[in-house]
Amino acid sequence: MRSVILTFAPVVLAASLQAQGVFSNKTQVVLEKVIQDYPNHFENIKGALISQALQSSLYKSTLGLPGATSATVSLATTTSGTGSDWNCRVLETPDYDSARARFTEIYSQLSNSIITTEGQKTFILTGQYESPTADKKYTAVTFSLLPGVGDMKRLHVELTMNAAETGWVIAVNVSDEAPREIAKY
Repeated sequence: MRSVILTFAPVVLAASLQAQGVFSNKTQVVLEKVIQDYPNHFENIKGALISQALQSSLYKSTLGLPGATSATVSLATTTSGTGSDWNCRVLETPDYDSARARFTEIYSQLSNSIITTEGQKTFILTGQYESPTADKKYTAVTFSLLPGVGDMKRLHVELTMNAAETGWVIAVNVSDEAPREIAKY
């Protein structure tokens, strides 16, 4: 009987922690699905074609973070190969305090998240928090996966808050190591 209890105790503990949201939240769950599709250049989350240029294409994404205003997948062919990018606009608001609070909330939801990918190791999403200020027009936190192995060492997750014409924009971007090479729309 004791061995049965010891066998099921970790299962019960894990289930109760999952129910409390300790190991996951909706933001982390969506981001994990996006990261899992990264090696496929986001093929499984690519929706309808929005626009196409000579060496790049922009698609709607079938996945977006909770409350997102838009989510896209862009693919670009460069001299170094195919680059892929998933971008999600989480919030657009004229209110700086709301934007700052949402930026901090998303950082907390993503920082030290455990990401599991098929056929790969389990990774930890890690990034150094940078506090936004009203006089700073752009704030970014770059997350990386630890340990960085295989194709996943090229992957970066970036949380940004920047000033726009209508106020403040919060976005999350999942991309290759050199996201600036990918066409932005």
